Amino acid sequence: MNALISVSDKTGILEFAQALHALGIKLLSTGGTAKLLADAGLPVTEVADHTGFPEMLDGRVKTLHPKVHGGLLARRDLPEHMAALKAHDIATIDLLVVNLYPFEATVAKPGCTLEDAIENIDIGGPAMVRSAAKNWKDVGVLTDASQYAGVLAELKADGKLTDKTKFALSVAAFNRISQYDGAISDYLSSIQEDGGHSLFAGQANGRFIKVQDLRYGENAHQQAALYRDLHPAPGSLVTAKQLQGKELSYNNIADADAAWECVKSFTEAACVIVKHANPCGVAVGADALDAYSKAFKTDPTSAFGGIIALNCPLDERAALQISKQFVEVLMAPAFTPEALEVFKTKVNVRILQIALPPGGPTAWEQGRNLIDIKRVGSGLLMQTADIHELLLSDLKVVSTLQPTPAQLQDLLFAWTVAKYVKSNAIVFCAGGMTMGVGAGQMSRLDSARIASIKAEHAGLSLKGTAVASDAFFPFRDGLDVVVDAGASCVIQPGGSMRDQEVIDAANERGVVMVLTGVRHFRH
Repeated sequence: MNALISVSDKTGILEFAQALHALGIKLLSTGGTAKLLADAGLPVTEVADHTGFPEMLDGRVKTLHPKVHGGLLARRDLPEHMAALKAHDIATIDLLVVNLYPFEATVAKPGCTLEDAIENIDIGGPAMVRSAAKNWKDVGVLTDASQYAGVLAELKADGKLTDKTKFALSVAAFNRISQYDGAISDYLSSIQEDGGHSLFAGQANGRFIKVQDLRYGENAHQQAALYRDLHPAPGSLVTAKQLQGKELSYNNIADADAAWECVKSFTEAACVIVKHANPCGVAVGADALDAYSKAFKTDPTSAFGGIIALNCPLDERAALQISKQFVEVLMAPAFTPEALEVFKTKVNVRILQIALPPGGPTAWEQGRNLIDIKRVGSGLLMQTADIHELLLSDLKVVSTLQPTPAQLQDLLFAWTVAKYVKSNAIVFCAGGMTMGVGAGQMSRLDSARIASIKAEHAGLSLKGTAVASDAFFPFRDGLDVVVDAGASCVIQPGGSMRDQEVIDAANERGVVMVLTGVRHFRH
């Protein structure tokens, strides 16, 4: 058996090659890999010696040769193929170990030039990988160091690889080539005439890995699956570890993502309860129990069967309180053993542990995926993510009445929550908790009325509350509705032709109004 080894990332390759040699497998190699193996005392044949043709063009041409590709592509079950190999003195290559030039890592570096990128486009590697993967019944092709241990175990046990293993390696190889080519296409097609790079490449090449098939989609007659980014961001939902409970459904995942994205936005201990993609209760508190208790008060009816996310460890006290309600999914960065014990009898509750992204909310906002994607008929909508961070210094007070420090904190809290509520969004808040949430209505007036109705049903007074509106009030009537409900201060983007009319109404009604200059539509 012959193995050709040519790797850019040499992690674990020496130990792997030593194990292959111990199994009696002959080693072929190129360049730096061959030197590494030879320096370690392994008998290795340089590809140039194998082909009888020297490397040329600064190494651009070394494996593009019939003695390499013939050895990879020849079908062992076809006599004419084997006769051709014999006639041209070509040995079969039974195992190919290749990882590619680090194109993705190169273009990710600040200051990478086009010349740097071009030189890191691998030609010979992908060509060999494709040849070996096409001929998978006769050739095992390894494209990642994570595959070494499994392949070695099988070779040691059986002296060969099973068809199942070789086919799986082939699929992984073609997937890797697809990812690599997609990265090259994305980079090159994003280059602009001035030499800069557009956020939106000329061709979009999605590179997602399937995590699991789902039982069904949004409804039972729909099929579904969950995919993750090739390199998921730390602290994202797809990095979660499920500790117990039933398999996550399509709707569970969508709602859990909405809850987790919202709760990550707070630095204090926070709890977010989501139902049908909208927060129905959000609060910050001294600890998990305090935050949950306040969030639950906002809308106990909607919280039934909801998704609960915490940005702080869940302890036994909070777990005992949460366990009193019907919950579909419970998420936190950590759970005490006592908290998990509480839920052992509630076997259907899906418990997810997700590490918070490093650096806190600000670093998370800066480090998250830059592009949001939405599918439309036969196309995609792409946009930069809504990661605007509103600071106190950004606020413009336009009312005669000035906000108190407590009002400013409630206004910022309300504004943060409104970002995660479907438009049109109206959010009443006080004391670090939501008091009423109106979401997803065609009229902003209706959202305001619904928020008031929900607060009344929950037995909460809206007197003195802060209100956030995700977009401007086009007329004063929306402001009048929230003030009639009890609001004492309002935060909104501004930008309407009738801004002055709305500001005059705020002064007439004796409430504070601050403008953000940005809106938070969420569709």
